[in-house]
Amino acid sequence: MAEPAATFAQRLRDRFPGATVTVAEPRGEVTLEVSAQDLLATCHALRDEFGFEQLTDLCGVDYMGYGSDEWDTEDVSSTGFSRGVEGKGPGRFGWGEKPMEQGPAGSLPVLAPERRFAAVAHLLSYANNCRLRVRCFAEDDSLPVVPSLTPVWRGANWFEREAFDLYGIVFEGHPDLRRIMTDYGFVGHPFRKDFPLIGNVEVRYDEQRKRVVYEPVTSVEPRVGVPRVIRDDARYQTAAGEAAQREAAK
Repeated sequence: MAEPAATFAQRLRDRFPGATVTVAEPRGEVTLEVSAQDLLATCHALRDEFGFEQLTDLCGVDYMGYGSDEWDTEDVSSTGFSRGVEGKGPGRFGWGEKPMEQGPAGSLPVLAPERRFAAVAHLLSYANNCRLRVRCFAEDDSLPVVPSLTPVWRGANWFEREAFDLYGIVFEGHPDLRRIMTDYGFVGHPFRKDFPLIGNVEVRYDEQRKRVVYEPVTSVEPRVGVPRVIRDDARYQTAAGEAAQREAAK
């Protein structure tokens, strides 16, 4: 039987005093956030001392625009489409636009996070029936670099290649860091929030050349037209608490 999340989180705090440990209630998900300098030593300890013998997943995350979203609304909005056309949130940038600019009058600015890129690993301990999320932010957003976890878990190899391909996160010490999903000669990292949704080029088959050709995108207009409607779910403490706060503020 797995130990309670609060107990497990306290053990992590005692062992790694320089890290940040959070517990998401009511799901009991434990997250350990460590610096890039401490990542490898921490992961070795998690494997050898805490029994996390398996790395189940590793991914990149782009936190640009996190927590700032003009789409959050409790009701269906008749003005949502207009906001989608005029908004300047992530995903609606044209290529070359700066995502940190102030948007048009009436729209929300895209806030620059203190830290933008992170590598997130999910660990599993068979012996203790326990899971853990480990998050490490890159120190430099212009060239995000974090240590590779391949010396600890060999299975991190292709996960890190995927995160490098899609987010541009460089995993220092990786034995073969190259693209794994995008096409040969692909420019940019498509899961970054400042990468245009329409892409940079479009592909078509040219009858005259008898081959596939790449051309600048001309047929797609970047636009988001459907607002996100937030529906409270009283089954969860977070939703109930947020609903109570909104009611008290009226």
